[in-house]
Amino acid sequence: MTATAEDLKAMRKQVSRAKRIATEKASELHDLVEDSLPAGFERLPAMAEECYAACEAWSIINKEYQAAESAAKE
Repeated sequence: MTATAEDLKAMRKQVSRAKRIATEKASELHDLVEDSLPAGFERLPAMAEECYAACEAWSIINKEYQAAESAAKE
């Protein structure tokens, strides 16, 4: 089933939201590395895991969107 224009718009919104969250997590990780290491090293594994999960979520949603968009163009 091909995605409608409305479906694509909703998916694009999900991709943007996921990218924003991933960017925020990356920024938090960057701030930890730049401002708090080595003293704040205990927080590094959890923050890195959160950043990885957010980036992975974006990647999955983005791939789904790209596939739906390509199918809609055919």
